[in-house]
Amino acid sequence: MYSQKVMERFKNPKHLKKMKNPDAVGTVGNAICGDMMYVYIKVDKKGGKEIIKDISVQTFGCVAAISTSDVVCDLALGKTLEEARKISKDDIIKELGSLPEIKTHCSVLAQNGLIKAIDNYKKKQDTTT
Repeated sequence: MYSQKVMERFKNPKHLKKMKNPDAVGTVGNAICGDMMYVYIKVDKKGGKEIIKDISVQTFGCVAAISTSDVVCDLALGKTLEEARKISKDDIIKELGSLPEIKTHCSVLAQNGLIKAIDNYKKKQDTTT
């Protein structure tokens, strides 16, 4: 059912942890399947650009939820906020090799968690400037 890459990410996630003192958190969930994700980011401002210098995720859910959330962290790390916002569900699935059609909603959840973290970071910046 799952590709080897999906199972490897599930068994050995690189980014699965709660971050201490994040700059922002994106929280998303799916009421139907019960998956929940917290995406944590730390942002570095360099040369007028805001770059994701650290990212982690806490995921409570199925194999696909854990795998997609770990991959979205890899894809976003080192990118500007604008570049990271453009990461799509298709980018996540491509990185995993494949994902069963019935589980593609997990890639959308991971994408939305990242976007929420970025949006929450931007809101914090707007209120402090």
